[in-house]
Amino acid sequence: MKKLAFVFFMLLAAGWAFQACDDTKTYAEMLEEEDDAIERFIRNNDIKVISQSEFYAKDSMTDENEYVQLASGVYMNIVSKGVEDKTDTVKNNDEILVRFLEYNVLNEDTTLSNITEPRIVDSFRYTVTSTSIAGTFLEGYMLTYYGTAVPAGWLVPLAYVRNMAHVRLIVPSKMGHNTAMQSVIPYYYDIQKYQIW
Repeated sequence: MKKLAFVFFMLLAAGWAFQACDDTKTYAEMLEEEDDAIERFIRNNDIKVISQSEFYAKDSMTDENEYVQLASGVYMNIVSKGVEDKTDTVKNNDEILVRFLEYNVLNEDTTLSNITEPRIVDSFRYTVTSTSIAGTFLEGYMLTYYGTAVPAGWLVPLAYVRNMAHVRLIVPSKMGHNTAMQSVIPYYYDIQKYQIW
């Protein structure tokens, strides 16, 4: 009986020791870390966050270092709405060419960019159904590194801009690509051109 009790207590102590060494984070801790990283990025870059009502009162525009936080959680800065022709907007099945810079907000590091690569362009097909919008990468760095699904955060600005628009985005993980969602990493994007092809 004493041996059995001793073995039981040894197993209990070993289990407790292993649990104390567990360095994995819970999903809630990762979300809190993501929120802190986004707040730090906003603070360090002197970004002014405006409400959606302020954004709509300005004809869906933002000033230079002003971002609107949308219901999706995406922060958006419209540098340029694009061409003057208000009918030159994205439509179902359009191909969109993109020049962008991707910055990991959590690790504070630029991860991808095709801005200085004249021969590399990222492109995706935009599709609309009665219940959703989606994008599928056709070529470029994003396709190579993250697969075919366009981050939902990239599609958000398309409702507010036209051909040749320039936007900046802070995309929380839930609106990002698969890697962002799996690792709970927010990304900043400077999308210098949404060219409708």
